[in-house]
Amino acid sequence: MIQNYKYISPFKILISFHKLIEGLEQIALSDIDYRSNYAKGLLDQIKDKPEFISGIDNLNIIENNQEQIKNLLADLFPTALTHNEIKAVTLPFYDITFNYSERFKKILDDVGATFDMSIRDIDEHQFYIMNCTLILNGYYGQNVDFGKPLFYDIPDKNGIIKHYKILYNADFLEIYPTGNTRFLTQTEIEELIDNYDDIDLWKRAFPENSWFLKGFSIISLVDVTVESAVSNLKSNLLKTDAEKSKLNDSFESIFRSVLKIPDLRIGVTFYDEEEASFVTPPFNEGKSKSFLLLDVQGADCKNALCGCSYESLIENNKPFIIPDVLEFAKTKENYQFGEHLLSQDIQSFLLAPVIKDNKLLGLFELASSTVRALNSVNANKLKLILPYISDTIEKTNDDMINQLEAIIQKEYTAIHPSVYWKFKKEAKNYFHSNISIKDYTFKEIVFKDVYPLYGQIDIKGSSENRNNAIVNDLKEQINQIIDIIDLLNLDKKMGVIEQKKFELQSFLLELELPFQNNLEQIIHHYIETEIHSFLKNTASNKKTETLINDYFNKLDPKTGMFYQTRKDFDDTIMSINKRLSSILDDKQQQAQEIFPHYYERFKTDGVEHNLYIGASIEPNKTFDTMYLHNLRLWQLETLCEMELEHHKLKTTLPYTLDVTSLILAFSSPISIRFRMDEKRFDVDGSYNARYEVVKKRIDKAFVKNSAERITQKEKITIVYSNSSEEKEYTKYIKYLQHKGLLEDKIEKLEVEDLQAVSGLKALRVKVKHNDNSLLIEASVFITNLFKERLDSKYSYHNLEHTKGVVIGIETLCKAEKINQETTDILLLAGWFHDAGYIDGGENHEKRSVKIALDFLQDATVSDNVQQKVSDLILATTFNYIPKNRLEKIIKDADNAHLANENYPDSLEKLRTEWENSINKTYCNTDWFTLNIEFLKKHQYYTKFAQKEWQNSKEANLKLIEKKLLNI
Repeated sequence: MIQNYKYISPFKILISFHKLIEGLEQIALSDIDYRSNYAKGLLDQIKDKPEFISGIDNLNIIENNQEQIKNLLADLFPTALTHNEIKAVTLPFYDITFNYSERFKKILDDVGATFDMSIRDIDEHQFYIMNCTLILNGYYGQNVDFGKPLFYDIPDKNGIIKHYKILYNADFLEIYPTGNTRFLTQTEIEELIDNYDDIDLWKRAFPENSWFLKGFSIISLVDVTVESAVSNLKSNLLKTDAEKSKLNDSFESIFRSVLKIPDLRIGVTFYDEEEASFVTPPFNEGKSKSFLLLDVQGADCKNALCGCSYESLIENNKPFIIPDVLEFAKTKENYQFGEHLLSQDIQSFLLAPVIKDNKLLGLFELASSTVRALNSVNANKLKLILPYISDTIEKTNDDMINQLEAIIQKEYTAIHPSVYWKFKKEAKNYFHSNISIKDYTFKEIVFKDVYPLYGQIDIKGSSENRNNAIVNDLKEQINQIIDIIDLLNLDKKMGVIEQKKFELQSFLLELELPFQNNLEQIIHHYIETEIHSFLKNTASNKKTETLINDYFNKLDPKTGMFYQTRKDFDDTIMSINKRLSSILDDKQQQAQEIFPHYYERFKTDGVEHNLYIGASIEPNKTFDTMYLHNLRLWQLETLCEMELEHHKLKTTLPYTLDVTSLILAFSSPISIRFRMDEKRFDVDGSYNARYEVVKKRIDKAFVKNSAERITQKEKITIVYSNSSEEKEYTKYIKYLQHKGLLEDKIEKLEVEDLQAVSGLKALRVKVKHNDNSLLIEASVFITNLFKERLDSKYSYHNLEHTKGVVIGIETLCKAEKINQETTDILLLAGWFHDAGYIDGGENHEKRSVKIALDFLQDATVSDNVQQKVSDLILATTFNYIPKNRLEKIIKDADNAHLANENYPDSLEKLRTEWENSINKTYCNTDWFTLNIEFLKKHQYYTKFAQKEWQNSKEANLKLIEKKLLNI
């Protein structure tokens, strides 16, 4: 048995040729004389070597019998192939080899006797488990693949690392148990396979020396130097920056292996597209070198190459190769560049453009001190490598951009794209200055002679509405506390209870007066300190305990106060701001294409925006005042669209809020400066400050000599100071009247004098609404109906679902080109289709029809429309097959959620609803199975849904099927 190997294993090792000898014995008995005599001759040579059959446990025996072993293995190591094949005898995973082919001998001779040939990246843990897998496969009949290719890394005579993949032939091996073998069940085998990293578990299953491994294996090596080098390159490029910092020598060794150039050196030069120049690798701390630039930070493309090869390299995307730099430098036009390379001891040189998505990212440089080491033949090998280099340079460029962004955001702020170039230029100045950020003085960013445009959509009476919401919540909270106190007083008749009630009623009286800002804090403090501790300790019976628990459950966990009305108000503000901001941002992208301009937006109780346009913001384009006029028209039209969107949105929100719209016209150019301390732009200079004063005060201004605000709901007010602005905006208004966005009447107003500002005037015009008032009334009716009467147990069939169906109908009607009158009928049916749930889910469609008809009759809607709405509501009945185009639309809209991203959430809401409303409870398995069957049977009927929704529905089906499999 082989002793003292560097790693322990589950095997007792015996090197044996018994299987080979058994084969020779069979051949010796054959009738073919030459074969029989050959076999008999070999057997005669080893007749006094019984250890060749019983097993060799001392490697000295191998050493002393090399000639006999070579003869014995002659059929497996043919002489004709010995100079081509890389073969030897070994044992699987052991670094024990002998009986080498001639080519293998030469490889080892070149590297020298001191070289320790070890399998790459195999440790004691892996060695032990890989030996265990031999037992699992050979004895237990498993099919375990440890999945790791094995390699020898052997340098050649020039020191270039060559990579050889190891292939084993185990035909002459035998595995069998010893007296110490522990036999495994299938369950134990599966536990091992599932716990690769638990070495102690493997050692318990296969103790040391508990199995015999008898025989020998043939190892064959395949030269995979290029493939392995590329693989190593990919692995190294994926490492973190910290890990890469340790890999400089490794990278060079990889490229030396690929190109077979011992003294190969690597350089990289980055390309800055914006500046059309080459630059040194950023943030490399001297670890990456540019032979092209050497110690220069950057140079424009043609100068960096000294005029030579620029066209071939950049425009034709071909490598530029100088096999002999000394010879290259002899011509006048090449002298400067050649001397530049020779000064770095470069005798042959190659530049390869690194391209990604048809964009030049940089240059990959290869240099050697050996003449003609780099040439057009070995340059072809770069095709294997350059794709990975391009990915790396692209990532490095992205990292640089991110760091530039970080500098800009830290020292300035998040910057609008139109002015980003100027901030980026200053950041680059720092970036390449080699001065620490604390010592570098960042310049202020100024844009001169720009025209300002200011606009806003303000939520009307937001402060008053917010106070009303606070008062409503406080009143509701106090009244509930008083109800609890009254119930407590029935039992205990305590004077302190009456006192608490009196104090609470006093607060109710104060809440009827004009709201004081500190009143909320006073009431909150009183309830928190005087009431809550009292309630927690005074419950006298089950009824009061339930009432008190219900009260505490309604408290907001953050504030400890009632928050329902304020939540509705805050949600409404957030929804309005989000939707209107989205419109403004989307429209801005279009406006930027006309002429770049600075844009900033603020969300407060409404949406404000500032625009600045002028030549200094985009110096690469010719500015004309035509672009200013275009932007003013764009601004007015965009405010119209935002106002119209709010008009549609407000009926669907939990709190009714109106908005007012304002534009400030200002024709004189101003300067804006980025304030480093405040991280924002502001007007520059005392004269320009007048614009800011007007902007801050104008929205609360009144019409001169009246108590009427210049801003009114559903109207846009344009404030100006001279007649030219009035004429210009009047033209815009008339154009938008022609487009049907504005009403015909234009109001002309004088604005009250403001502090330090007088003489302002205004135009005011109403936005034209072409909506169906009946639909608005229907949406308000259903919203209030569900709020007041729909039980909370209906977590799916509620207002949210109804709104989703309405949106689905709008989408389908637009896609199917349904006329407006028919669309309105479908929308009415959509609003009412689940109204019957206020009295339960069973047969709710019939009750929904009754509720809809009552509403439509009160609105004096024709019998024909009433009948169509009724039929469409009944078409939403489960399992109903639609009979016409309109029924298909409402049916598909009712099932639009099947294609939504939040479909799993909808499923959970429906499951909860069924549990609470009809007492149907499903485990995950049954629930997923039920819905999988439904999704498979379900079909969309309209062409749009089949095209646009079907794939998403099928994706949701796969998602639920996956959930079922993972249970």
